[in-house]
Amino acid sequence: MTRAPFGARLAAAMDDHGPLCVGIDPHASLLEAWGLTDDAAGVRSFALRVMEAVGGRVAAVKPQAAFFERHGAAGVAALEEVVAAGRESGTLVVVDAKRGDIGSTMGAYADAFLRDGSPLAGDALTVSPYLGFGSLDPAVELARETGRGLFVLCLTSNAEGHEVQHARTADGVSVAAAVAARAAELNAGADELGSVGLVVGATIGDAAVRAGVELAAVRGPLLAPGVGAQGAGAAELAEVFGGARRQVLASSSRGVLRTGPDVAALRAAALRASGEASAVLR
Repeated sequence: MTRAPFGARLAAAMDDHGPLCVGIDPHASLLEAWGLTDDAAGVRSFALRVMEAVGGRVAAVKPQAAFFERHGAAGVAALEEVVAAGRESGTLVVVDAKRGDIGSTMGAYADAFLRDGSPLAGDALTVSPYLGFGSLDPAVELARETGRGLFVLCLTSNAEGHEVQHARTADGVSVAAAVAARAAELNAGADELGSVGLVVGATIGDAAVRAGVELAAVRGPLLAPGVGAQGAGAAELAEVFGGARRQVLASSSRGVLRTGPDVAALRAAALRASGEASAVLR
């Protein structure tokens, strides 16, 4: 199947719907709040209700694979249904699985999440470069072949992240800056957004500056978790991303999901969040 590169498709989706990605995170507490059982059936109902509310109305959705996988084969089957629902509604699906390994194992992960015909293959996959960026080569190659994208962990908002991401290599460059530079190399020549993006937490303050990461130079999308309920608003987005704001795909999970289970309420929350993201980033 021939498709436009992920970066070009994402740029068009953000222009059409605003720069918002709705996270689909069926936490046990959210399932309870929605009156659903904490099992694969509850996860399936939760996820497909979110898709009913936002499908075709936001740039992307981001199902967190772990919350599906914890329920075994039936939970993974529910994740496959979310991927299919995104395809049917024309909504980009970023599968948040944060895969990272070496050699044939990384190749197998790539096959599962990036190969045409795989029921788990959305439009992009989150990956971890911390076994060395080169370990991601199987995913990079297959994503390029199939027109899919990658979001590479770069500057995360967890308190422990700086231990690795701000560490310096022998030539004095931070690990995060080295990751960003490799992504920029892969995006060279892209017409609009490249298809290799970074995950950059929306609540990290001036961490990019301190780590020497030039976000605008990446020329790829910047997936920004932490918008809304986790604390990032207009001021935080401006501080973190500065001149790279048009590259940002803001991710909101709890800020939208806590308004459920009513479909109309979910849809209104998502559209409100998308408008707020557009006002700041566009």
